[in-house]
Amino acid sequence: MSAEEELACLSPTKGMLLTVGVFDGVHLGHKHLLAELIGKARLENLTSCVVTFRQHPQSLFESRPNLQILTSLPQKIKLLKDEGIDFIITLNFTLELAQIGIQQFIGLLKKYLKMRGLVVGPDFAMGRNREGDIDTLRTLEKSMDFSLTVIPPITKNSELISSTSIRNALAQGDMKRVHDMLGRYFSLEGRVIAGIGRGKDFGFPTANIYIDPVQALPADGVYATLAYINDQPHQSIANIGNRPTFGETERAVEVYIFNYNGELYRRNLKIDIIERLRGEQRFATTDELVKQITEDIMGARAALSRLDSD
Repeated sequence: MSAEEELACLSPTKGMLLTVGVFDGVHLGHKHLLAELIGKARLENLTSCVVTFRQHPQSLFESRPNLQILTSLPQKIKLLKDEGIDFIITLNFTLELAQIGIQQFIGLLKKYLKMRGLVVGPDFAMGRNREGDIDTLRTLEKSMDFSLTVIPPITKNSELISSTSIRNALAQGDMKRVHDMLGRYFSLEGRVIAGIGRGKDFGFPTANIYIDPVQALPADGVYATLAYINDQPHQSIANIGNRPTFGETERAVEVYIFNYNGELYRRNLKIDIIERLRGEQRFATTDELVKQITEDIMGARAALSRLDSD
């Protein structure tokens, strides 16, 4: 289905104030823009609307074949809804859509979404070859009769907040920096799958979470985490990496939930990653590994107890 066919299925009842973008991570910079969008829409009696994409546009191009995303589509939609957006539209980002000129795309938004205005950031560009930059949109604003509002970016600790900055912080395992830019803890979510069972043999049964290969992960290591079961947080610890002690090479996420004996296999499990405790290590014996896990659990309890006092 083409973008026009997807848009033609929609029938808004009144004019819309739109923003268009990937919104990967729905970080504090995104939230700032969304708050401005919602406030302006209310003042002008318009519907606030986000047009986003089911795939990251850069995933189509060979120059970025291994792009890692911060949030899955369901996570992103939930986060956008939590901000109070009235209407969220997801489009398939295809080569056909990438080749649509900016005037044609604006025309589609006006025709099918009753677009009255567009709210964007200063580095925004869309349309074929990113021809629809701010200067071009300023010209089209007059000729195509819509308003354009450009929202300045925001910084945290002198760093520009962006999805790229968050990916870089994740790659370093700097979860405080990630938290500061997201405005929340970084989360992973997936179905619990069968593991080999080594953790249970050592007295630390773990839940192995299936993670989409395109999902961005923190640097390999051990993390203090909160695991959510029936929406209730449980103190836990997670290992992210290749488990070198056992000669494995495939990256995995496994979680040990303190004082929990229930069955999690095939259930969906979400974890908030709070703090990195150490990098991944290879141990000469399983006794050394068990000793370190015990120390990691103590470290995780200390880190998580600090959350209650913050």
